[in-house]
Amino acid sequence: MPACRKRPDHPATLADVGRAAGVSAMAASAVLNGARTSTRISQDTRARILEAAIRLSYRPNAAARALAQRRMNTLGIAAIVNDGGEFDHYFLEAFNGIISNAAAHSQTTTVFSLHDWHRDAHLLPGFCDGRIDGLILIAPVFDGDTSRFLPSHTPFVAMHPNRTLRDVVNIEADEEPGAYEIVRTLIAAGHRRILHVTGTRGLGGSERRIHAYQRALADHGIAFDPDLQVDGRFSTEGGRAALAGWLAQHTGQPLPDAIFAGNDAIAIGCLEILTKAGYHVPRDLSLVGFDDTLAARTTSPQLTTVRQPLRAMGMRAVEVLLERIRERAGATVPEIPATITFPVEVVHRASVQKPLRPRPRVVAPA
Repeated sequence: MPACRKRPDHPATLADVGRAAGVSAMAASAVLNGARTSTRISQDTRARILEAAIRLSYRPNAAARALAQRRMNTLGIAAIVNDGGEFDHYFLEAFNGIISNAAAHSQTTTVFSLHDWHRDAHLLPGFCDGRIDGLILIAPVFDGDTSRFLPSHTPFVAMHPNRTLRDVVNIEADEEPGAYEIVRTLIAAGHRRILHVTGTRGLGGSERRIHAYQRALADHGIAFDPDLQVDGRFSTEGGRAALAGWLAQHTGQPLPDAIFAGNDAIAIGCLEILTKAGYHVPRDLSLVGFDDTLAARTTSPQLTTVRQPLRAMGMRAVEVLLERIRERAGATVPEIPATITFPVEVVHRASVQKPLRPRPRVVAPA
């Protein structure tokens, strides 16, 4: 029985191909990788090199090629992927747009998952150590000057930062008009007592939605009642906790006509609490969210919400980052604005209807 040929324990290199073809590694590189050489390579030598490369299953070294070109063709993504074990549907929508457009531009992506922006901001320079060409920040939360942890040698794009970041292209959605319009939609349906379960206080998106909520009430002659605004967090658990606490404090009082949740995740948490307490949406009260994530389209009933074009925003983030990378390499690119704002729209679904009169009352929690 013939002896089994031992499989090499490493991928074939240019030196291996050169030895097999009886030429130098530089000559092999000139044929296989288009490297420059002052030596003329004959057709016979070229054929031997190509035959040896096929026989040895040679594949160009992507890392070496990237080092020579000073491009890794890899885009980084930094985000909080989950919050306390809860998957972030907002991230999923944005991520979908990023990876699809990155692939369309022959770019790979590397995801850096953070636990907390304040605690993990110091990790960002380490992500920019040469393995990526640029970094997309999804919903970053920064305080003060970012120059101490955003390295100048790497281009950045930020989706929904809590504040405008210097030397970073900021991609936003027109949140305040969207929040105003969805509150106006509830008022047009006959709702007057509208409970707002906010997002995480202090974040730009939360504060803009609160301001829009209060402005819409005022513009329609409805006095703002601080008792109908409760602080939450941008998560399903945040919605559950905020609404459960509010209901426990209002036993025996009328239910609100409607709830405006700071985002879809909060709305889903509210829906769970209402269902557990025996209430029906929208018969007993209407419920709306914000974002139009996949979760909003899979609840029962489906949520009326504000659609932020998160996938399109993610795709645009890739386009902008690639332009900034080319600009950094010396190419002439169109002028990139510091902030790019996307329009939003209200999506009408089954979670809103006219209110019942008299209003159901809050029952004591089981």
